[in-house]
Amino acid sequence: MLTRSEAEGTLRVLNTADIAGLEINLTEVVDVVEQAYLALAAEVSSNPRKLSVKPADGHSVAYAMLGRDGEQQLVAIKTSYKFDPERDRDRQRYYTSLTLYDDATGRPIALMDCARIGALRTPAVSALIAGACARADSRSALVIGTGTQGRLALPFLLTTLPNLDRLMLFGTHPAGIRAVREQLHKYFPERDLEVVTDLQAATAQADVVIAAAGPATPAAVEADWLKAGTLSVLVGHGLAPSTLHHADRVLATSAAQMAVTGVDMADPDGRLPTVAAEFPAVFSSRHGGRRDDSERIFAYNSGLVVTDIALGHRFAQQAIAEGLGTVIPLWR
Repeated sequence: MLTRSEAEGTLRVLNTADIAGLEINLTEVVDVVEQAYLALAAEVSSNPRKLSVKPADGHSVAYAMLGRDGEQQLVAIKTSYKFDPERDRDRQRYYTSLTLYDDATGRPIALMDCARIGALRTPAVSALIAGACARADSRSALVIGTGTQGRLALPFLLTTLPNLDRLMLFGTHPAGIRAVREQLHKYFPERDLEVVTDLQAATAQADVVIAAAGPATPAAVEADWLKAGTLSVLVGHGLAPSTLHHADRVLATSAAQMAVTGVDMADPDGRLPTVAAEFPAVFSSRHGGRRDDSERIFAYNSGLVVTDIALGHRFAQQAIAEGLGTVIPLWR
């Protein structure tokens, strides 16, 4: 069911606090995100290549992403702007928003802060790719990074890979490590976390590696650290380019997006390996992600706006039902 559209000429604004108070469980997030991918695989939805701008000195980076969810008849644009991206996360100026339109009525639904949406949908996608491409006998996972994406990586992994029994974390921020542990205990109070300091040794024992660190991380896992059959998922930083170039199979959310945002993983000649399959095809089982138990798979998780649209719409429905947000006469 479509969210009720606003009155003609008005727009509902949902700020950070409005979105933060909305309840949703991890399984529901995974289901919403998966359905968005399946609609894209069925060519019902549209997700054009993202646009980016970055000044020569690199002091900021901005992205714009337009998409259409054909299943729910929604159109949206997401913007992302980060000032001084090389700073520690606590000192960055980062703003991301999502504007949703009802494509059945032609009216706007909401303008909303997109930070929580991204913080949920990205680890949900990593968990989905792990569920589809990790070895069936996977028992150990290593998460690199304790920022926004690292904090929910393990709870989401346990949602799709419940048989994991060793959960490792490599991080350099004590507060971030505490936050990761708190999030794990929030969703899985019976599970514990092993904080590792020898990254190479931990990598050699991991069946799944999620690299979700920020650009300042000292972590750089090399290809020869990985054991046979490992699935490596790059969300932020923490994997050296060799893990991509020496992988037996390369998967990506979108090959076109990887060409835009994955340039830091290019070889000395500026080239990236060929992508064997994109996530929509993997999730729809049209193009399996794993061919045998020995191959090392590299997955590039860059996010798609159709997943932001689906999850944003879920939040907008609940927020409107609860009377949250501020309605402004923007076009009057």
